[in-house]
Amino acid sequence: MHIDEIVEKDARYVMPTYGRLKVAFERGRGALLYDTEGREYIDFVAGIAVNVLGHSHPALVEALCEQAKSLMHTSNLYYIEKQAELAERLCTISHMDRVFFCNSGAEAIEGAMKLARRITGRSKFVACEHSFHGRTIGALSITHKPEARLPFMPLLDAEFVPYGDAEAAAAAIDEDTAAFVVEPVQGEGGVNIPPRDFLPAVRDACDDAGALLVLDEVQTGFGRCGRWFAKEHFGVEPDIMTCAKAMAGGFPMGAVLAREGVSFSRGEHGSTFAGSPLACACALATIHTIESEHLIERAERLGRYFLQQLRGVESVLGCKVVEARGMGLMLALEMDGQCASVVDAALANGLLFNCTAGRVLRFVPPLVIEKEHIDRAINFLRENP
Repeated sequence: MHIDEIVEKDARYVMPTYGRLKVAFERGRGALLYDTEGREYIDFVAGIAVNVLGHSHPALVEALCEQAKSLMHTSNLYYIEKQAELAERLCTISHMDRVFFCNSGAEAIEGAMKLARRITGRSKFVACEHSFHGRTIGALSITHKPEARLPFMPLLDAEFVPYGDAEAAAAAIDEDTAAFVVEPVQGEGGVNIPPRDFLPAVRDACDDAGALLVLDEVQTGFGRCGRWFAKEHFGVEPDIMTCAKAMAGGFPMGAVLAREGVSFSRGEHGSTFAGSPLACACALATIHTIESEHLIERAERLGRYFLQQLRGVESVLGCKVVEARGMGLMLALEMDGQCASVVDAALANGLLFNCTAGRVLRFVPPLVIEKEHIDRAINFLRENP
């Protein structure tokens, strides 16, 4: 189908919730995508930090196909072998104790908020400015972006503090607080990295007030930041942690992980599709491949190289670079003006970039990205000052 026909059908039948670039992809391999016209692109978006193994990784394709041949869904009325196996693997790599499976990041946040209210008996949440936790009502309540929140007010009781400000966080966390919910590295907010002492200080403040600490690792998990989870960079263990995006390598899946003593009881939460044999097979294959192909070490190594190269870029298409920052293969180039034009120019040159927070180029490529792919992106940025 030609792109113009796709655009026409989309405009006619799909709710207009997305601002799309005029391109549709037909196939992919590794860090490369090919559109319906046969053009090749290097993918620095990875489905927004989802496709950690790249596109059509043989291990993931095999796991998906083999599981689909035998069993796709039975429901949580019955025990699911691969669900139990995956829960064990997740607890091992995350150092958490219990898992509730769901289908997306927003669902994971909803589950975490519900669990925090159940455990503490409190209803107030504290989150950070420039945070993004999802678009369902609970998740939206702790998402800072005003234009996302305002049309749906009133929301749940939440207070926002400056990201990285430990004193403001401690002042906001009180005897009414169910949980402090925070991204170890903010994604949609512009790949913002807090001071090293911020999360430990918040952990202490939650303990003092009897509140729970929820870490939103939806975007930062599964090797993205050069560790299994970004929390490892800060030496902090949460009471609850949320996962999704990269968890099953592209198959929709999420999870709420919690420490011992923080758990739903029978009948307090549930989901029809969560933890299906198919989703669990994909997640197990993803975790195994991350380990066997040493992709966490790769993310750390290539991330350092990528960041070093980004720091040599002074301006792009007339916009001066304010800062290059990142952790692992979660990187950003902050501009002094809007960066949408850079995304458009990159697309025309076979590069998929993402603009977030208005003036931040965000790079979250597959962990299988090659050094030569990074060099092509850097050359584009340097050749278009």
